[in-house]
Amino acid sequence: MSDILESTPAELTSLPLIYRGKVRDVYGIDDRHILIVATDRLSAFDVVLPTGIPGKGAMLTAISNFWFERTRQIVPNHLDLATVTLEQALPDPAERARVEGRAVVARKLRGLPVEAIVRGYLIGSGWKDYRTSGAVCGIALPAGLRLAERLPEPIFTPSTKAAVGDHDENVSYEAVVAQIGAGLAAQVRDTSLRLYREAAAWALTRGIIIADTKFEFGLDEHGTLVLMDEALTPDSSRFWPADQYRAGSNPPSFDKQFVRDYLETLDWNKQAPGPALPEEILERSAAKYREAMTRLTGL
Repeated sequence: MSDILESTPAELTSLPLIYRGKVRDVYGIDDRHILIVATDRLSAFDVVLPTGIPGKGAMLTAISNFWFERTRQIVPNHLDLATVTLEQALPDPAERARVEGRAVVARKLRGLPVEAIVRGYLIGSGWKDYRTSGAVCGIALPAGLRLAERLPEPIFTPSTKAAVGDHDENVSYEAVVAQIGAGLAAQVRDTSLRLYREAAAWALTRGIIIADTKFEFGLDEHGTLVLMDEALTPDSSRFWPADQYRAGSNPPSFDKQFVRDYLETLDWNKQAPGPALPEEILERSAAKYREAMTRLTGL
């Protein structure tokens, strides 16, 4: 882990901290449940930055919970399977108040070692791959596509699941099959595509294009596929304002791409430690997260 994460004390003392991710801290409750706390930390280029976005953890939690509720008919999620309440997990009101709005009790799962990425538009690393090979993750695409162009159909483009401080790498679907088996790989792919189509259609009615997104899945003790971690947030997706979208140019965004674009202007090698963000960037980023949350969820 990076020095930034190691030097950050645990927010809670009544539960054991079992994992510290780029954004979320995970605490143990019992042998079937965990407590997930979304922090205000921000990860860009797989590096956790030293300055967080004010209120980001609460906004990410609200957005994820909205999507978990909306997509539970497609796939169960880690909140659905929990039988312990937040009050039971954190009976001390003072301690619970420190993470209220940012903490959820979730079912403990066996996470799959793959990032399930779906792309509906050609942007980011997908655009770079396409310009080099005419394909993304081994999927051949039509010639002549422009930056940010909508793809004929959404595509499943998985990546490795990197440790904190390491970089995810795009892999082929065949590599996922080799790692987790053909049946489970097909289930992850098909579920991811269905989730994306459902969410993208809803978001468009709210004036937001979901250009791409990342899902994480786990298995319960019965081998059932379960959606976990976060879902369709500004951290795990690219959100574009539909009224400003133009194929051929990089659209403005509601997500942390705004921070990535700022970081690209700096003389930084994208290795830890990351640079501190100025107050203006923090405030504008928080406003973008807030607008995305309000548009999507009505909160």
